[in-house]
Amino acid sequence: MNARTLLRLTVTNPVSAIYLGLVGASVVFEIVVVLTSSDPGFVGVWPFFFTAPTSLVAVAVIDAIGGVDAHYWVLTVGLAVSALLQSLALGATYEGLRGRLRPGRPA
Repeated sequence: MNARTLLRLTVTNPVSAIYLGLVGASVVFEIVVVLTSSDPGFVGVWPFFFTAPTSLVAVAVIDAIGGVDAHYWVLTVGLAVSALLQSLALGATYEGLRGRLRPGRPA
């Protein structure tokens, strides 16, 4: 599997694009609410819910390494990696169900 195939599976198929759009929209919504509201409440959990279960694993690893004092950029990178991993899994599942990813056939 080359970089072009990974990019196609992760970003350019319809299922992955919709998923990444949903995650991106939740992040933009979170930023807007935090900047405009004095009490944003629990709006920050939605991006983690959309990227669960890999984001929960990433948070556990970050907590084990950095503890509760981990910088928010570390959590942001963990969230982005989680979204990309799940997008890749969704893209591979979509292509597999469509019959494009067959062993021995070039992608």
